[in-house]
Amino acid sequence: MIDHLTILVTDYRRSVKFYLQALAPLGYAMTMELDDVTYKELPSAFFAGLGVDGKPDLWLRPSTHVAPTHVAFRARTRAMVDAFYREALAAGATPNGEPGIRASYHPNYYAAFVLDPDGYNIEAVCHKPPE
Repeated sequence: MIDHLTILVTDYRRSVKFYLQALAPLGYAMTMELDDVTYKELPSAFFAGLGVDGKPDLWLRPSTHVAPTHVAFRARTRAMVDAFYREALAAGATPNGEPGIRASYHPNYYAAFVLDPDGYNIEAVCHKPPE
């Protein structure tokens, strides 16, 4: 089981804004932010901790180097997947797969994909049958 994940971003503020908007339909919010004052082990480092119910599980950290990455967020309902896709596009994402069934994974794999501002493939997925 994964407890948390850190992804590197080229424009910290842009990425924080993007993820807060795109993941809001899944219940994500800013849970904490660490900077060079509160995290002296890494001078000039900034970390944004985003999560649900106050527990950060997605960390954003600035970097000049990014590498291809895929992150999938679990949604409780298909409507949440649809809302994620709409909000991600409104926040500036590039479409990378409209909401729908991906039967090659399994019959109830309902997902949507976008590319974030750094080109990361971001997915929201619901594994439940239609309600």
